[in-house]
Amino acid sequence: MGKILFIRGGAVGDFVLTMPAIRLVREALPDNEIEVLGYPSISALALAAGIADRTRPLEDARLALFFVPGATLDPDWCAYFASFDVVVSYLYDPDDHFSNNLQVAGVRTLLRGPFRPGEDRSLGSAAEQLAAPLAQLALFPEALDAPFSYAMGSSGISSRISESARRSWVLHPGSGSPSKNWPLERWIELLSAISNHDPDISWIITGGEAETDRLAAFLAELRSRGIPHHHPAEATLPELGALFGQIEGYLGHDTGISHLAASAGARGLLLYGPTNPMVWAPPSQRMEIITSSDDTMSGISVEEVWSRVRSNHLPTA
Repeated sequence: MGKILFIRGGAVGDFVLTMPAIRLVREALPDNEIEVLGYPSISALALAAGIADRTRPLEDARLALFFVPGATLDPDWCAYFASFDVVVSYLYDPDDHFSNNLQVAGVRTLLRGPFRPGEDRSLGSAAEQLAAPLAQLALFPEALDAPFSYAMGSSGISSRISESARRSWVLHPGSGSPSKNWPLERWIELLSAISNHDPDISWIITGGEAETDRLAAFLAELRSRGIPHHHPAEATLPELGALFGQIEGYLGHDTGISHLAASAGARGLLLYGPTNPMVWAPPSQRMEIITSSDDTMSGISVEEVWSRVRSNHLPTA
């Protein structure tokens, strides 16, 4: 039995877009042990999806020396890296210092993936670019869009929200970048239209730490309009992944949470402004994309989104 290590930092979306590559190794080499070195709250997704056997935290001050040429490397970390037959690294390493030190530590086979995929469309989507290094192992992806099942058991948030989850829609109205956010008043107008059209829908509103003020204003407006909603403030990423596998619909922007929803097989609609969906859209046939005509989120009208939702995502009368 061999051992394979994936090293992946970055944000939620970066990790989720890398998960098809990890799954490719899991499915093609099922007798190998797979470990992920990353941020625990994010890499937990690989455990919940069953594509990794274990994870290890990336936040260790001793690892900083691996980015210094000629440094005296920590012997425990050297032994750790050398214990793997293959190491796949997506860390930012423009000067090759980390890669060179991994080889000094005893890594036999090192595959380097992009920290951030390129914007050139000829390179393929982000998920394709992140899986490309595995070609060196004669592994080629065939189904990047296959959904993941995030197993959380009976304690997960998906079980706490109740059976009505089958008629629940999730909205993630924020993102880590204001330029990728659709104006809140347009989300409110859209949700009001959907709720008037289909009053049986209950909304689940998700948000990140960087979106606290925006989210608070949005939730207050929903309460004032009497739109039924739930905000799972303490949900972990694997819990959200399990929830997204059960909901009826999803609405959002180009965010990590939207990528997580798409990875769980959720059906819905994503709005893209300044980012290129040819590269950054999730590999999902169930997520419809609306792209702004002027590369700004303000270039997407409520009428356009409502028309798509009504025509393609709501049951006909």
